Amino acid sequence: MHDYDIRVAGPEDVAGARAVMLDTVYRDFGTGYVPRWHADIVDPATAYLVPVRHTLLVAARGGEVVATGALDSRGPLSPPNPAHLAERYPSGTTAQLRRIYVRPGHRRRGLARQLVRRLLEFAAADGGYRAVYLHTDPAVEGAEAFWRSLGKVVHDEREEPGGGQGIVHFEIPMGR
Repeated sequence: MHDYDIRVAGPEDVAGARAVMLDTVYRDFGTGYVPRWHADIVDPATAYLVPVRHTLLVAARGGEVVATGALDSRGPLSPPNPAHLAERYPSGTTAQLRRIYVRPGHRRRGLARQLVRRLLEFAAADGGYRAVYLHTDPAVEGAEAFWRSLGKVVHDEREEPGGGQGIVHFEIPMGR
């Protein structure tokens, strides 16, 4: 970990963060860029650097951004998410973890866990968040196990009739 610089992203980090995010949605998710899901990826500065209660963290090595982690104050929207989740995690009082992505060559080094720890510290310091929420695609290798190690499942769409979107929704304790 000592050879990585984990920091709040600045304007100089935006292009590198965008590249990590786009590579992830194309390579790991297989969806490519979908505007209704990924608008924040195209303009991470507006999504995360400008709003006071939002943040974007990066991990860099040798000047290259190799991992990202973001937090914003938007709860899950319904649709596409189940209505009970939108009610339980309303925008404004919910810190949503987003874009916790690590380039393949830098995985298994604790970067994602370190990014999440710092994002949880940010949420706690804000004082206005009551919950930390995220969702993940369990088809992405290692994602579900990682999030289960940090939080609790609050809804697994695979258990719905028809399987929903197949997404797993989590709450992460803010005091971690």
